[in-house]
Amino acid sequence: MIRPLTKLDEPFLWETLYHALYVPEGNPPFPKDIVNSRDIAKYVFGWGKVGDQGFVAIDETSGLPVGAVWIRLFESANHGYGFVAEDIPELSIALLPGHRNSGIGTQLLRHMIIEAATQFPGLSLSVGRDNPARRLYERLGFQLIKENGTSLTMLLKLRSLDSRL
Repeated sequence: MIRPLTKLDEPFLWETLYHALYVPEGNPPFPKDIVNSRDIAKYVFGWGKVGDQGFVAIDETSGLPVGAVWIRLFESANHGYGFVAEDIPELSIALLPGHRNSGIGTQLLRHMIIEAATQFPGLSLSVGRDNPARRLYERLGFQLIKENGTSLTMLLKLRSLDSRL
């Protein structure tokens, strides 16, 4: 089941934010408190401000959240890693371990794209070059627009949605 995120989901978003951080295979996981660093916390801190939107996937058996996708607008003076423009929100998505590679992420992402298409000219994101999620983003129409080391900024133009969804 997928439902809209609310202000009450902020604690789950912090957990999901941690799982959104890509760790290449063989590397140690990040410390849990990395989400408190300024550059990462900005993706969730004060959730519910104007422009914040998203969806949460709920496991129908347990009733517990298993993943989320959300967008947030940033200003050029205090932007995120995948920033493109002030009128294009940056997308974040993650599933809890054990719920990946089951189609839930695709469903969440499609919900977010459809919702955002009614309000924004595009969506941007940052993804590691070797992150397997990159294939999903490309399949749904995100295109590479900038490289910074192993980090890629991708953009989905929403004015021309087609049958990718």
